[in-house]
This record gives sequence, structure tokens and C-alpha cells, in this order.
Amino acid sequence: MSPADRVLEAPEITSDALEMASEREAIARGWIIPAIIGSALLMQTLEATVMSNALPTIARALHVDPVRLNMTMTMFLLASAVCLPVSGWMADKLGAKKVFMTSMVLFALSSAGCGFAQNLPELIVGRIFQGVAASMMAPVGRLVLLRTTPKNELVGAMSVLTMPALVGPVIGPILGGTIVTFFNWRWIFYINLPVAIVGVTLVRAFVPNVKEQQVSPLDWMGIALTGVGLAAMIFGFENLGRNFLPAAQVAGLFAIAAVCFTLYWLHARNNPHAIIDLSIFRVKTFQTGVVGGAFFRVAMGATPFLLAMLLQIGFGMSAFRAGLMTFISAAGALVMKTTAPPILRRFGFRTVLVANGFICSSTFMLYALFRPSTPHWLIMGVLAVGGFFRSLQFTSLNGLAYADIEQDRMSRASTASSMSQQLVQSVGIGLAATLLHFVSLWRHETRLTWDTVTPAFAIIGSVTFISILWYLRLPADAGDQLHQRRRGRV
Repeated sequence: MSPADRVLEAPEITSDALEMASEREAIARGWIIPAIIGSALLMQTLEATVMSNALPTIARALHVDPVRLNMTMTMFLLASAVCLPVSGWMADKLGAKKVFMTSMVLFALSSAGCGFAQNLPELIVGRIFQGVAASMMAPVGRLVLLRTTPKNELVGAMSVLTMPALVGPVIGPILGGTIVTFFNWRWIFYINLPVAIVGVTLVRAFVPNVKEQQVSPLDWMGIALTGVGLAAMIFGFENLGRNFLPAAQVAGLFAIAAVCFTLYWLHARNNPHAIIDLSIFRVKTFQTGVVGGAFFRVAMGATPFLLAMLLQIGFGMSAFRAGLMTFISAAGALVMKTTAPPILRRFGFRTVLVANGFICSSTFMLYALFRPSTPHWLIMGVLAVGGFFRSLQFTSLNGLAYADIEQDRMSRASTASSMSQQLVQSVGIGLAATLLHFVSLWRHETRLTWDTVTPAFAIIGSVTFISILWYLRLPADAGDQLHQRRRGRV
């Protein structure tokens, strides 16, 4: 072949190489990066589900009331919510990859600290440090995905992102039940160490370090106001009607929260560098995904806690047996992840959220009908159906929230969304514990029984119906750009 022929063919070779490089980049965006980030989030989801199932066993080991151990979950979420506003700024300033890897290391070390705890206060301190690390891990990982993925690929990437994270809820109940039944409960925290080592290695090798060129100054006043407000609100829910604090002090906590949030609104409305950009909530799709979805997420925060109380305390099951019962819910959620994108393409976000919202709320309320005599296969079937449809709702809400957010606002949108989710989940746990207390008083019960727990499912399940009011206000084509849905199709 002559030199002239080689020159003539060079453009073709270059074009093919560019096409192959583009395909590899698309695969990385669609599968590799979301899977790695999701695998890192496995630590957080695994810890949450294992912890929920192990609560009664840990309570016996530390000689405390099982209901009181909800503080370990609440304080984790509180620390995470308070520190979340800083995570987006740190990712912009230092680079999301560095912050993400650091958060994984801190989460693993604080998990080891929880394993060494000798009493409830020490365990709560360890959980607080876990929450601080988690405040950087989840939103920063999501931020990497949002900044590296085109919007028309976002729903698929989000589904891949949550698949590894859903492995935690699938194996968590069984793993937690096995550990606390046959081994020492402390190992539920030590298992995060090998996961962190693998996660940091993969992130370092494959995940890009995205950051903003221009970073706004850190809003210390906004951080202080939101932190104090969130802490006061969550502590208020934690102590509502439970006789741990006088009623006047509980009311004072809610008053402090209201004052702090009002002052933050006045501080942020004309401040371009506010730590939480309130103008994002004017975007209808974001408002629906975050504010409307909050009523749905209250139930999601309460579910693991209430199921652990019902199956182990109420029905007298071992942690291992209860884990075998509840893992089916997460298995159903994992199956749904593969079908969510085509369902959304076929029917659209509005139709799916409204119809599936009714299904999710109804299945959650069905948990209130569980009795010690209910066949185990029937309980597992209801839990599987509930997990299946809740997963579709989560995928829809998480994708819709970013449908109309510009790239330069993704960091603040991710921070605001993550903070709201952590706050709502902690409220859900606190509300569940409060309901158990009030139902016990109403029934004149001195200890927790199954018929003390079941009414809480019905009450919290009814709250989730409020979300549907937001879904109904969406336009028919809301979020269509996320999956290139054809106009005119149902």
C-alpha cells in the first residue's frame, strides 16, 4: 500500500477510533461509573438494614429499651442532615472524587468505632460520626453521576446506581439476623471495612474528579441556621409525647426550629451564595420530587424500624428468621430496577407517580393487618409487592427531581434533595417511635406487643396519600426529556 493510500485511509481509521472511544465513554457513563458509585453506597444501605434488624438484640446486650434504640438511627440521620449543606460546597471546592473517597474511609472508621461501643451513649456517638461521613458520601456520589451523564441517559444511570445500593437491603436482613443470632452483634459494623477498601480502589481507578472552576464563598450563617433548625426539629419529634423532656421544652424545640428556618428564609432569599438555594424549589418537577415525595419517604423511614419491632418483639421471631421474612421486600425492589425505565417511557412520570402512589400507600397500610396467625408466605408476598412498587416510586421521584435543573445548579439541587430526604427519614423514625408510645398509653400496655405496632402502619400509611396531590399537579409531559419519550403516546 502506497503512502498516499495510507493517508487517504487515515480519516476512516480516526473516525472508527473516535466512534469506539465514544461507545466506551457511553458504557462508562451508563454502567461502570454508576455501578461503582452504587457499590460504595452499599456500605450505607447495608448498615441501615442490618442495624434495623439488630435493634432488639443490641438493646438486650446494652440493657436498654428497644424503642429507645431508635435514637441510634435518628442521630445518624440528624448528623447527616446537619452536615449535608457543606457537602456540595466541598465537592465543588476540592473535587467530588476526593471528597467521595474520604467519606468512604471515614464511614468505615466510624463503623469500627460503633463496633467497640460498650453502652448506648458510645454507640450514639459512633453513629453520629457515621452520619457525618454519610452526609458527604451519598450526595457527592450522586453529584458525580449528575455531572457526567446526559439527561436523556439519567433514568437508566440512576437505576444502575441504585442496584448495588439495593443489595444492602436484600442481604442486610439475612446477614444482620445471622450475625446477631449466631455471632456477636458488633460484626454488623466491622463488615464495612472490606467494602470500603474495595470501594475506594474502584473509585480511584474509574471515577472522574469533577469540580467547579468558580466556587462561591461558604455560607457560615446559613449553615448555622439550618443546622440548629434541623437539630431542634428532629429532637422535638424524637421526644414528642414520650416523657423524656417536659412538654414545654419539646414545644421550645419546635419554636427554635421555626425561628431558625424563618431567619434562614430571610437570609437566603436575596443571597446568591446561600448554602441551600431556595429558588430551586420553584421548579415544579424538583418541588414534586422533593416536597411531594417527602410524605412518601416518611413511611420509608419508619418501615424498617416498625417491622423489626413487629416481627421480633411482637411476633417473637429471632433476628435471623425476621431477616428471612423481610429480605423479600428488598428483593422485589431490586427486580423493579430493571423495569422502571421502560415503564416510565411508556406511561410518563405523572401517570406512574399517581397510579403507583396509590399502590404503595395501600400496600403499606396492609401491614397493619398482619397478625401472629398470618401465614408467613402471605406476609412475605405482601412485603415483596410493597418493595417492588416502592422501588418504582423511588426511581421516578429521584429522576424527576433533576429533570429541569441546569448543570450549574446540580450541586445545590443534589444537596437540597439529600438534606430533605435525610430529614424526612429521621422524622419518619421519630414519628414511628412516638406512635408506639401513644398507642401503648391508649391500650394501657406496659410492654410492646404486636397490636401496639400495627396501628402505626395504618396511620403512617395514610400520610403517604398526601404526596398524590403534588403528582396530580404535574403536566402530562413532565420529565419526558429524561428518556426521550415520544409525544402523543400514553
